[in-house]
Amino acid sequence: MNTRNSKALFERAKTLIPGGVNSPVRAFKSVGGDPIFMSRAKGAYLYDEDDNAYIDLINSWGPMILGHANEEVEKAIFEAVKSSTSFGAPGRREVEIAELIIEMVPSIEKIRMVNSGTEATMSAIRLARGYTGKNKFIKFEGCYHGHGDAFLVAAGSGAATLGVPDSPGVTKGTSRDTLLAPYNDLRAIDRVLAENENEICAIIVEPVAGNMGCVLPNDDFLQGLRARCDAHKILLIFDEVMTGFRLSAGGAQELLGVKPDLTTFGKIIGGGLPVGAYGGSREIMNQIAPEGPIYQAGTLSGNPVAMAAGMAILRKLHEHPEIYKQVEQTTRQITTGTTKILSRQGLKYTINQIGSMYSLFFTDQKVTNFETAKSTDTQLFGAYFRGMLSRGIYLAPSQFESLFISNVIQSAEVAAILRATEEVLLEMHEMK
Repeated sequence: MNTRNSKALFERAKTLIPGGVNSPVRAFKSVGGDPIFMSRAKGAYLYDEDDNAYIDLINSWGPMILGHANEEVEKAIFEAVKSSTSFGAPGRREVEIAELIIEMVPSIEKIRMVNSGTEATMSAIRLARGYTGKNKFIKFEGCYHGHGDAFLVAAGSGAATLGVPDSPGVTKGTSRDTLLAPYNDLRAIDRVLAENENEICAIIVEPVAGNMGCVLPNDDFLQGLRARCDAHKILLIFDEVMTGFRLSAGGAQELLGVKPDLTTFGKIIGGGLPVGAYGGSREIMNQIAPEGPIYQAGTLSGNPVAMAAGMAILRKLHEHPEIYKQVEQTTRQITTGTTKILSRQGLKYTINQIGSMYSLFFTDQKVTNFETAKSTDTQLFGAYFRGMLSRGIYLAPSQFESLFISNVIQSAEVAAILRATEEVLLEMHEMK
């Protein structure tokens, strides 16, 4: 596979941009080789600067559930651009998307638009602190909630990929207010609550973790968190930046039957453009300025082009819930086929899957938290990644990221994915 143009662009980028990339996981540090520079995308495929085609199993890290360059989303964007790319003032579209999100997600009565998932989670924690009058919050090891200072303690995702889960530049004072517990461990939560009585404002959690790989909650985990938050009068925050509108029209909270106090969104609600949001009950959200005293603002929040893209994709998902059954069925075809191939090759593996999200771990341990996720053989994953890439399958360049399937991946693409998987895993088996 010729990647000459990508290599040349990467050499230029390294002199201009830290690491040559604008987000660390894109650098391919943990999988080997140089990043591929994309020039265009359509449907299920990405095309690089050398015009190589790849079946895309990342889908911009989640938002492209309808595939790339969806005609309805593109039309909405083009129409919006005719009226301006930004107003810096209220507009009709931000009202309409708020109405639609509130209709789709039962826990949301009011919502505030921001510009990224990181902004949304930072704002949700500030709101929880202001609402409760307490400063500390609990997060889970391996859960990534953006690059806000308070979240870069035992973070997953890119931080885990690079082996630097605690970032320089985060003050000790900030770290002291971030309390940690292992994912899926309610006993640990009880200990943290007992040790910090009347000091905790919130528990923030990915209801399905996507940033240590795809890790599912145990049957009683989310319900246990809800009960403990109620008992201790603290807020339960679901970070649904990845899972919101991907696992169901009402997100993971609808699928799993647990109602949080606050929810953060991103990815799909922007239709591929930079958008985030956070929402909850009227009582809590009315504490946000100008209604209340807790300040949060953004010049581009509610951007008309982003709102148009988000409305197009959310309307499609709202009106056609069968899309969720389709993408889950496609994902199961991929994971079932991959399981059969792995079994024949005798490699250690675990596959976690829910809806249209899944991860393959090269470990024989059941992956239920960050510690068990780290038992995976990352060198083996790197070989798997490179083999799949050379055969035109674009995976997340990190073991600690979920994959996301779109509804435009059809039987031909599934067959190509499984054919490449069999070839690569056979080579890996022979190497071992």
